[in-house]
Amino acid sequence: METKEILERMKEAGVDTLRIDFPDMYGVNRGKIVPANRLEEVLEEGINCAKPTFSLDLAYNIPPGTGTAEEVDYEDMTIVPDPETFTIVPYQERTARFIGDIYVNGEPFPYSPRWLLKRVLGQYQEKGLEPIAASELEFFAFRKDGDNFEYYCDKPSNVYTTGPRVDPVDLLRDLQNALLQMGIDVLYSNHEFFQAQFEINWRHTNVLKMADQTFTFKVACKEMAFQHELFVTFMGRPKDEMGGSGYHTHYSINDAKTGKNVFDDPAGKEGMSDLMRYFIGGQMAHAKGMTLFFAPTINSYKRYVLNSFAPYYLAWGLDNRTTYIRVPRERGMATRVENRAACASANPYLVLAVGLIAGLDGIENHTDPGDYYVGDIYTEEPGKFETVPFYMRDAIEELEKDKALCEAIGPQIVQNILTVKRNEEERFRTYVTDWEFKEYFYHL
Repeated sequence: METKEILERMKEAGVDTLRIDFPDMYGVNRGKIVPANRLEEVLEEGINCAKPTFSLDLAYNIPPGTGTAEEVDYEDMTIVPDPETFTIVPYQERTARFIGDIYVNGEPFPYSPRWLLKRVLGQYQEKGLEPIAASELEFFAFRKDGDNFEYYCDKPSNVYTTGPRVDPVDLLRDLQNALLQMGIDVLYSNHEFFQAQFEINWRHTNVLKMADQTFTFKVACKEMAFQHELFVTFMGRPKDEMGGSGYHTHYSINDAKTGKNVFDDPAGKEGMSDLMRYFIGGQMAHAKGMTLFFAPTINSYKRYVLNSFAPYYLAWGLDNRTTYIRVPRERGMATRVENRAACASANPYLVLAVGLIAGLDGIENHTDPGDYYVGDIYTEEPGKFETVPFYMRDAIEELEKDKALCEAIGPQIVQNILTVKRNEEERFRTYVTDWEFKEYFYHL
């Protein structure tokens, strides 16, 4: 978008404040606000933030060894707004927003998830391929009652129920309309399976735009819920008695010249091209190695349980919601691969980038995924199929073992996530939980 058009839209909306946002390693929204009259200056020069933002965990810790903190004297990085991400923020008075790209000394910051995704997309473009993606995220909504957080809708069995009984303050409608105004093409919204769990779906698009939209979606959900005196969380499993929230990613690939979906092949087995099978093969080959990016918190792994419609055993299937990879029934331009492994709390830039890296590795090495699974894989005998990693410590080990994946991602992001997550896992290992006290205190 040209600066002239941005200025015209800002004038029409009476914008006096700009948000310059960027995703950190967790996908959390960071940035600064600046006066709107500094637009042209900020587009040229950006804003400065400290590099250790990328190694700051959610408890204010910056563990040594990330490469962004004490090693570089806690120096600055520069966030330059991407004009293509400009949008008016409909739920904030006279405010517009950009997503920024991060530079250091004029070069892309190698710890940035957005730059990683751009680099991966460049590798596909070199092959004449254009990846397309869609995001499906679930989330829970809570209201605060004193010091406690209670379900926004506290009655069971409300899946697909609509109206004020499940959404008394009309949060979904307000979110729908705000997201549409921000350029996110909402298809539908619904109450999901568990109490106060919701899902909003929007139309697929090119991968970078989808990552930006997913990042924006999560920010808008949390901020607008807060304005309604509610709290939205994308935690994998926020309450013990309830199930989890997933982030299902749908991938297809178009021919960059013709626009044809190259996953579709009417003459192929089940209407799938060899390239699609190889892409699935790459997903399966790197499933364990990708897990730390797909399940980035201790809590994420509490979603991986039997009979939960989350992955447990590693297999792929046709329209099968019990398998790790699901291939929906649609063919033609809708031919696609759904990876069901990611937790809703995951960083969308990292999820999409790492998934595409695995798929590209499968394409380049002609990785055969084997036969698809038929039936309910949750009922299989233990040991017949490999499982996803069930603990963060196992996911850390699997990433370290996946040398091809680590090399493709790059040493800075790998070093950063391994350092921060080892620290997080160790802090949790030594933390005494309420469960332990209740289980052991009286008898032992």
